[in-house]
Amino acid sequence: MNSTLTYDPSQLNWLETRWEQMYEGRNPLVVTGIFAFLMHEFVYFGRFIPFLICDFIPYFKQYKLQEAKENSSDDYWNCTKKVLYSHFLFEGPLIFFFHPGATFLGMKVSAPFPTWQQMLPQLVIFFIFEDFYHYTMHRFMHWPPFYKKVHKIHHEYAAPFGIAAEYAHPIETMILGFGTVGGPLVYHAFASKIFDFGDEWHLHLVTMLLWIVLRLFQAIDAHSGYDFPWSLHNIVPFWAGAEHHDYHHQAFIGNYASSFRWWDYLFGTDKKYRAYRKRQQQERLKAKNK
Repeated sequence: MNSTLTYDPSQLNWLETRWEQMYEGRNPLVVTGIFAFLMHEFVYFGRFIPFLICDFIPYFKQYKLQEAKENSSDDYWNCTKKVLYSHFLFEGPLIFFFHPGATFLGMKVSAPFPTWQQMLPQLVIFFIFEDFYHYTMHRFMHWPPFYKKVHKIHHEYAAPFGIAAEYAHPIETMILGFGTVGGPLVYHAFASKIFDFGDEWHLHLVTMLLWIVLRLFQAIDAHSGYDFPWSLHNIVPFWAGAEHHDYHHQAFIGNYASSFRWWDYLFGTDKKYRAYRKRQQQERLKAKNK
């Protein structure tokens, strides 16, 4: 990968050195593909484990968003099998083909890694792009003909659980997947080809991998079925989270955005959700005053 060094190896930290060694003498397409795919699987299923453990501890039932609905072990197993099938047959090849496409556009792969000051604004842009794209396409997917043929599969579980996040028709996987992959590519095209902000603002593979990890955390959490006092939306009011997305699965409509609440609020697609939460609060207040 680094036939011509553009950095001083002595200036690399331990992680950057291991990164370079991982690629040394190997096909970068294969290395990136295997590393990114294994990382995806580890994060996807690993993030689900804490929520799965909560299902078997009675104390945490008070934080379940749909207490009356319980998913069985058969539900978990059926979902796992179909998600793995989708990962290996559809997402895996897309992950492998990302590397040549992105490097063709000039994505950086070699060390040194970008600083957090460089990565942070890029990650914010990726979240905003994906959220708006997701809102638009997700709302389209509820158009009856498309819903019946494609999106209905994702709604098989009215009370979702973490690994159901990517339980979807292959067409939906590819369409919504562009929001995750396309945002960084569009950003890189603007930063490097159109406006030429400088090399330090070009997309780096490490930033892309971090973005994938954060996106997986967001998707798993949104489908977890739990709303804890420490859940992010209780700290950041405009964050969507499970409390927002779970209603979409429960009602089969509304709350179409992935990460933020503002698009649903601006376009009025959360009116039924807000009315539902208001009724819940009133009922709890009445029960408390009895």
